[in-house]
This record gives sequence, C-alpha cells and structure tokens, in this order.
Amino acid sequence: MKLINIVRNSAAVLALTVLAVSCTKTTGKETAKETTNFSNKTLVQIYNATINATSTQVFVDGNAVTGSAMSYATLFPASAYAFTVEPGLRAFSIRSTAAGTTQAPIIFSENFDVSKNYTIFTYDTSTAAKQITVENKIVVPSDTTARVKFANLAWSRTGAAPNVDVFSKLRGENVFSNIAPTQVTEYIPYAAAVSDSLIVRQAGTQVALDTAVFNFMRKRSYTLVYRGRAAYNESGGATFPRTLSSFPNN
Repeated sequence: MKLINIVRNSAAVLALTVLAVSCTKTTGKETAKETTNFSNKTLVQIYNATINATSTQVFVDGNAVTGSAMSYATLFPASAYAFTVEPGLRAFSIRSTAAGTTQAPIIFSENFDVSKNYTIFTYDTSTAAKQITVENKIVVPSDTTARVKFANLAWSRTGAAPNVDVFSKLRGENVFSNIAPTQVTEYIPYAAAVSDSLIVRQAGTQVALDTAVFNFMRKRSYTLVYRGRAAYNESGGATFPRTLSSFPNN
C-alpha cells in the first residue's frame, strides 16, 4: 500500500508541475521581441511622387526593405510611420523591378544622424526619376495643435512648374507662400481636430490649382504633398492630375 501511495502522490505532483508549466507564458521564444527603443536608430519614410512609376522597390545597402512594390503616389511604410536604418552613410537604390522597365533607377547615398527622422521623396517622371531627402524635425506640441509642412513636387512637361501658394479657408490667408518646385518647407503650427479647406494657387494669383479638405490630429506632424502634372492640358494630365494630399510623420 505504501508503494502504491508513493506512486499516486508522485503522479499527482508531476501532473501539477506539467499544468503549471503549460500555463506559464514564456517570452522571447514563441515570437521575436518587439523593438520599441529607437534611440540608436534612424527613422525613414519614402514617398513616391514619380509620375508613371511602377513596381518600385527600395534597397538599402543592397537589401530590399519594401516587400510589396510601390507605385505612384504611395508611401512606405504604408502601415507605420517609418522604418529603421542604421545611422551613418547608407547606400540607397530605388528602382523598378518590372521586366523591360524604362524607369530610371535612383541610386544615391545618405548620411543619417542617430535618432533623427527623415523623408525621402522621389519625383519627376519615371524616365528621369530623382529624389530629395529632408529631415523631419519632429517636436510634439505642448498644446492641442498639430504641425504641418509642405512639399511642392508637381511636374510640367512644357517647362518649369510654377511656384505655388497654399491658402487656408479657415485662416483666410496663405499658410505657405511662393514655394518653388521640389522645395519642402519646415513645419508650422496648425489647428487640429477641425476641418480646413486648403487651396493650392499659382503664386501671387487667385488661380486655383487644386483644393482638398484636411482634419489634422492633435500633437501630430504631417507633410502636405502637391504632386502630378502641373498643367491640365498636358498629355496624361487626366491620369496624373494635380493633387494635394497629406501623410503623417509621427
């Protein structure tokens, strides 16, 4: 009887031990740990304003980072504010991977500072694709406003695209004035949680080029992008119309 009781007790202890182990959540084994500390990294976004761009992939130091290909007027990452790269000098290649493509590859290097935030814009047309890189000087407002900057990336086949103003109906004044093609402004404070119609105009005139409505979230930073063909009467103007849109930077 003693032997039977010992066996029974041992089996019960073993069963409880197994149950305890199975109910204990282990970390760092089933799934990879999520990275939440970016203090030693650089944050980068890529906005594709290259007219007619297709099947575009981004490579950093020879490694593909995009996964799904980018097309015209898309942002990478699409589901996050940025992707991380190691600070320092990084080699970029932004190119179409489509067979028989005529899209010009964009090959360049950037020297990134640690803990800073950047946007790389591509622009022009697919056969003459170019890029500019700007730092996003992110500061979280201490009040309830947002912060907004503006990039003029419209393109014209018939000559230089015009400088533009951006007029706010809410403010009743220009919020950005005489912005040249490929120019990207710094951030300005902006009213949040309220709708505002923004009108892109040829600089110094009342000639409206495009109008869009925005409602920015509090304490967030955004980039407004004016893109497409600068003149409606150009070939392809209906396919790539002048458009004002925005995306968040944080």
